[in-house]
Amino acid sequence: MHSPHDPYVRVRDAREHNLKGVDVDVPRDVVAVFTGVSGSGKSSLAFGTVYAEAQRRYFESVAPYARRLIHQVGAPRVGEITGLPPAVSLQQRRAAPTSRSSVGTVTNLSNSLRMLFSRAGDYPPGAERLDSDAFSPNTAAGACPECHGLGRVHRTTEELLVPDPALSIRDGAIAAWPGAWQGKNLRDVLDALGHDVDRPWRELPAADREWILFTDEQPVVTVHPVRDAGRIQRPYQGTYTSARRYVMKTFSDSRSATLRAKAERFLTSAPCPVCGGGRLRPESLAVTVGGRTIAELAALPLTELAGLLPADGETAKVLTGDLVSRITPVVELGLGYLSLDRSTPTLSAGELQRLRLATQLRSGLFGVVYVLDEPSAGLHPADTEALLTVLARLKAAGNSVFVVEHHLEVMRGADWIVDVGPLAGEHGGRVLYSGPVAGLAEVAGSATARHLFDRSPAPARRVRTPRDRVTVGPVSRHNLRGVRAEFPLGVLTAVTGVSGSGKSTLVGEITGDLPGVGRLVSVDQRPIGRTPRSNLATYTGLFDVVRKVFAATDEARERGYGVGRFSFNVPGGRCETCQGEGFVSVELLFLPSTYAPCPDCGGARYNPGTLEVAYRGRNIAGVLDLTVEEAAEFFADTPAVARSLAALLDVGLGYLRLGQPATELSGGEAQRIKLASELQRGRRSHTLYLLDEPTTGLHPADVEVLMRQLHGLVDAGHTVVVVEHDMSVVAGADHVIDLGPGGGDAGGRIVAAGPPGEVARASGSATAPYLVRALDGGTRR
Repeated sequence: MHSPHDPYVRVRDAREHNLKGVDVDVPRDVVAVFTGVSGSGKSSLAFGTVYAEAQRRYFESVAPYARRLIHQVGAPRVGEITGLPPAVSLQQRRAAPTSRSSVGTVTNLSNSLRMLFSRAGDYPPGAERLDSDAFSPNTAAGACPECHGLGRVHRTTEELLVPDPALSIRDGAIAAWPGAWQGKNLRDVLDALGHDVDRPWRELPAADREWILFTDEQPVVTVHPVRDAGRIQRPYQGTYTSARRYVMKTFSDSRSATLRAKAERFLTSAPCPVCGGGRLRPESLAVTVGGRTIAELAALPLTELAGLLPADGETAKVLTGDLVSRITPVVELGLGYLSLDRSTPTLSAGELQRLRLATQLRSGLFGVVYVLDEPSAGLHPADTEALLTVLARLKAAGNSVFVVEHHLEVMRGADWIVDVGPLAGEHGGRVLYSGPVAGLAEVAGSATARHLFDRSPAPARRVRTPRDRVTVGPVSRHNLRGVRAEFPLGVLTAVTGVSGSGKSTLVGEITGDLPGVGRLVSVDQRPIGRTPRSNLATYTGLFDVVRKVFAATDEARERGYGVGRFSFNVPGGRCETCQGEGFVSVELLFLPSTYAPCPDCGGARYNPGTLEVAYRGRNIAGVLDLTVEEAAEFFADTPAVARSLAALLDVGLGYLRLGQPATELSGGEAQRIKLASELQRGRRSHTLYLLDEPTTGLHPADVEVLMRQLHGLVDAGHTVVVVEHDMSVVAGADHVIDLGPGGGDAGGRIVAAGPPGEVARASGSATAPYLVRALDGGTRR
């Protein structure tokens, strides 16, 4: 029996995912890094076991309703965990796509700024003092009534709605209208209302055109549809909706991103004429602090905002002190270039996680375990030192900090390291070492040790000669001001710079229309699907071939099973309880919904009849359960499958299961799956590949595998451009474009461009000192 004040979190017999009955002790009140190659099981140990158990215990302490849900969700597969305090998880999840969520709302800085304006603002003579709510665009008391607090109004014009006025309404003049029956219905309703739907649009009277496009009336009329041959169509009551009304309703209410994007094509967006983009009522915008409105202060970078806050008067002094103390940790984490009004959907997952981390520093919690998921993601090496300071402060406040991490500097700065491996998937799941960092050097077979203690210089590589170049710009977007850049063709280019220096903005300007680009492939980290229905096999097209293989078996032919029978996306062969997902969604009213295995098929996705058909001793569910590595052996003589699997093996994803749901994949894994899908295509013409931080979530050993593939693409005659913070990748590039020198307004220009050796000597570059160390054999990452 361990004492209640046991200084260790002790895990016994952890079997979550690929963990093989792991026993490990991790001290409390330290910064402990969990590391290992991608897919080794480190996240299964830190998040899937330690954090999940802390969450389960929290559930157990609340209402019986919640306890009932735990049995559906399932507890982590672990013998026991002792010495475990309450846990707080900061994972890299994407922001909810709402324009009302901003840096200010995530960090609670907006609340403090609103309080400053309410209590210590300069009001016009005779004006009443306003509540802090009146300074929020998200409340009825504060929002501008014209744009409802969004700062922009969406309008449409006849030119947008009717791009070709030579067409008649019947021929599709009103391009904004829906297709299929809905569009036909609107044409028939107009016809029944007496409008000529067969005359060219431009010949219709101006008053009719205005009414058809912009009326808010919704008249109901009896429609007598024209009979199609062999089909009886009865009269019905049809309601008219103008083109503007349809577009605005679709844009604001539709849940379909595709429909919303289509509607947006027919809209122009402009600053609201009433609030001028300030988002607030006139009386709120009349109040100033230091001569500026709250909208003007919220648009400033945080570093600038902190220097402009007043210190006159007792109230202002207290509120300003609170604001500055909240801004300081955000700036420390390298995010001082952000403004309070920057919306969260425009932030990267790494930026969002660091904002939450900065907020936790002010929370005053102690005695908890913080479980962090790669807080260094998206961080320039110059900002990593600040991250280590923040982690040390969380520890000093009396907390334990467990970090899943691949960054070598974060490992070096930790008190304790847990190395999981030795390899990925079935070949991983064991703890190779748990102890102080220096002791890992003695562990043979640890991929982490090989990189962590390697001080040899970067291997000398001949810089390739470009065969031509693509010119971008001048670009004036975000913080870029008239920037012109040249991207050489036929080589590997790394775009570097601190967070917020303008890297992604610049690379986003490379389009397929530019002379010399040819085919353009952008490989980002967005998920390959948002539900368990999307997986590795379906995304790569591999599953189409596998289903044909099963449909061709004697058993399937005898039963009359076609290819569709082996799809879990259509009725027939799938389990109808979970509709082929293998999981059922469990709604947790006070937490995000989660997935539990289907009670009928146990996660197999198919009904019993389908599962009776076997190919080489395995049914379709058994094949989806194979790892890429096992499947490559199983389908070695099926060329179409073997090619897809070889591409996945080449990017280091041999440990993933074919049926692994998209919801379980990291951003880095999703990006490599997309790259593998691209690699399996026969590439003949020149292709320019754009990758945004492809090494995020990758262990240095996996970075080597990935870079072999990218260099292989260049050797085959293609061009690769990567936005990257990993100095081992930058040192191995042919050309480097370094932006900066800082983030936000302090960045946005090209500091240096040329081969790595040349950029490493550039003065005024935040990247240069770290690139020198990578080239000379200091820390690579």
